[in-house]
Amino acid sequence: MPPTKSNLQRNLLVLHLTVFVWGFTGILGKLISISATQLVWYRVLIAFITLYIYFKVTKTDLRIGMNAFLKLFFTGAIVGAHWILFFQAIKSSTVSVTLVCLSSLTLFTAILEPILNNKRISKLEIVTGLAIISGIYLIFEFESKYTLGIIWGLTSALCASLFSIINSKQIKNRAAPLISFYELLGAWVWISIFLMATNGFNNAMKLGKTDLIYLLVLGTICTSLAYVAGVSVMKYLSAFRVALITNLEPVYGIILAFLFFGKREQMTTGFYAGAAIILTAIFLYPFVKNRIEKRNLTKQTSLH
Repeated sequence: MPPTKSNLQRNLLVLHLTVFVWGFTGILGKLISISATQLVWYRVLIAFITLYIYFKVTKTDLRIGMNAFLKLFFTGAIVGAHWILFFQAIKSSTVSVTLVCLSSLTLFTAILEPILNNKRISKLEIVTGLAIISGIYLIFEFESKYTLGIIWGLTSALCASLFSIINSKQIKNRAAPLISFYELLGAWVWISIFLMATNGFNNAMKLGKTDLIYLLVLGTICTSLAYVAGVSVMKYLSAFRVALITNLEPVYGIILAFLFFGKREQMTTGFYAGAAIILTAIFLYPFVKNRIEKRNLTKQTSLH
């Protein structure tokens, strides 16, 4: 049964609010004073405990096979690396630079997915990829003082692309919240091992009142709640519409960064030119892809 107009509008509003909340994670990352690795350790701990409580309240069955558990557990290492690199990029540069670099997720996915799944790279993906590369080049040229932050941001996007491709296969066999729960658990264990190996469990992990509040917001509202909300709307909205609205994350994040940090987030004209190229390519990609798919479908229908 198709959703009613009011139901559709409500779910669109929920999705926009969810993406807005995701855009807020960068602000919190800048405000929290502890290191990126310690920050993510707390984030995933709070997030998977919150999800566990949610599953208990909703009486969700958490049982999965050992093979599936190991796949998700090891994928959690990539998820953890993605978040650590993301927050390290923010601490090494600005929220705006990091979010634009994270937009290169589309580029990495366009390259890696066909390679990992033995598919041909489409011409549209090559053109989109070249546009994103030119935008990144412009940002590197004009924001050279943030080179390290840009590298962290691009590496974070690469990790996000990898676990997105892995999850696109996992989602066919199990529920999305379960995937998230076991990957968060895996991320927390791997980060814990890393902190133990590097003596990261030290006095610097002690939280002040402000950091604790920010981390609770980050772990519950920006991670667990936003994730559950993001998954729930997929029952009513098309994948195309979800992908299109999700692309607004860097836009919301950059606007929020201006509101919170003002001149500290002010960039050169070259940065905005590069960001405009990247965001335009990302927004146009699903539109053009959708039109090509519709045209090909029409051709196939006319042949039968």
